[in-house]
Amino acid sequence: MTKIERVLEALQNGEELTAKQIRARFGAGNPASVVQSLRFRGFPIYSNPKTNSKGEVKNFYRLGTPSRKVIAAGYRALAAQAA
Repeated sequence: MTKIERVLEALQNGEELTAKQIRARFGAGNPASVVQSLRFRGFPIYSNPKTNSKGEVKNFYRLGTPSRKVIAAGYRALAAQAA
């Protein structure tokens, strides 16, 4: 199983992962590249900022459900390519 597949499996199991966690757990040298690769494959990966008790903001990646606007934009883009 590739690093990308393992990250996807964790996200599909409901986990929220930071870039640091993706790097440490899955050995991904560039976590942003892994997330981008999943997005290009059609998975709706969202980045949610959360503030901890020390006031530090960390971004957590999660698998979500795209909004109707995002899906509509995708169909418009596909229609424009076909024309």
